[in-house]
Amino acid sequence: MDNFRNQFRNRRYLAYVSLLGTTQLHKRNPITVACWSMAFPGFGHLLLNKYLRGYALVLWEFFINQKIHLNLALIYTLNGQFQAAREVLDPRFMSLYIPVYLFAIYDSYRSTVDMNKIYLLAQREEGRFTVFNIGALEINYLDKRKPWIAVAWSMGVPSIGQLYLHRIILAVFILISTIVIVWQSNLILAVHYLILGDVAASSSVLDQQWLLYFPSYYFFTIYDAYTSTVENNKLFDEAQRQFLVENYQPVGHLITIGDQ
Repeated sequence: MDNFRNQFRNRRYLAYVSLLGTTQLHKRNPITVACWSMAFPGFGHLLLNKYLRGYALVLWEFFINQKIHLNLALIYTLNGQFQAAREVLDPRFMSLYIPVYLFAIYDSYRSTVDMNKIYLLAQREEGRFTVFNIGALEINYLDKRKPWIAVAWSMGVPSIGQLYLHRIILAVFILISTIVIVWQSNLILAVHYLILGDVAASSSVLDQQWLLYFPSYYFFTIYDAYTSTVENNKLFDEAQRQFLVENYQPVGHLITIGDQ
């Protein structure tokens, strides 16, 4: 969205509601965002709605991690098998992994600090934004949703919480990634054997290199679904407040919504 196509012509915007999702500015903790980038490069940028950079870093992490077998080396290290960890690592690509990993952490922290400042300016300017978008294939609009429902769906299958919030592209990306991780790690087959009580078979079919991606993905989708629902609800309140103030506030009276 830019000022040449937007009817309001504001200098800054708190949100953009499109057919594929809602992108918004809100205050975030830079340390929290940086920690998610440490857990998995790209996750911090996805939290900031910087999707292109986030997707690129996530795909890079998959590629380079598979090339150097970092997850497998980490498992061996945690088990005290240091020689096995050294043998499984591919040193030819280690020099490529470290700079990008550190950049993801740094850039997500820096971007969070900058975007918090932009959010404060946008909030002070009270720039209006579209709250309803309808097209031939989809409808998207701001409304109140329950954070615990988003969490529950995300706990069932990663990406469903994002679909609940109408974040279509992110949901599709997470769903495809989750399918690849579950398929390559044989996680469902391992759970099947575990239910049958065959612990040895369950352990033998697991691909540990791929399995170690799953915890980060699983808990990230839960966290993202919860925080995004909370912030979407705040955005809905802000949109309602602006509309009532501009159209129905009597002279000398101040309309408040929620905690405002």
